[in-house]
Amino acid sequence: MKVGPNKLVTVEYIVKLENGQTIDTNVGKDPLTYVHGIDHIMPGLEKGLEGMEKGETKVIVIPPGEGYGYHDETAMKEVAIDMVPEEARKVGAMLYNKDKDGRSVHTTVSEVKEKTVVLDFNHPMAGQTVKFKVKILGVHNVPQDKKKDFVF
Repeated sequence: MKVGPNKLVTVEYIVKLENGQTIDTNVGKDPLTYVHGIDHIMPGLEKGLEGMEKGETKVIVIPPGEGYGYHDETAMKEVAIDMVPEEARKVGAMLYNKDKDGRSVHTTVSEVKEKTVVLDFNHPMAGQTVKFKVKILGVHNVPQDKKKDFVF
């Protein structure tokens, strides 16, 4: 059975930057499990997995536009320094918040000034091309009426 729309897919992966640095892996951990074709994973990865079969491996190169997105200067915001916890007032510090809809928002401190802090709301990997080395562990049919049960 091949990876395609409405298939429940389990994947093992290693993610690397163009310089070869590993940034994420689930090898030896729980596999990524998702329903193919309903936008649960980044578009470039989903496109690269299309048509693969159980046991097949592949390296998928994903440019920013199909992965973590491009760096957006409008996603930078300068806030009063007292709005940032003292221990996070350093370049590179990560802040975790919720947006108005309750979704997680990851923010990086990009600059600390005398009275303000510049926050970067871009994904930390924005602008990066990444390489996913993937192995398909399983491909199964998902009945249409059960698809919502497999939202992760």
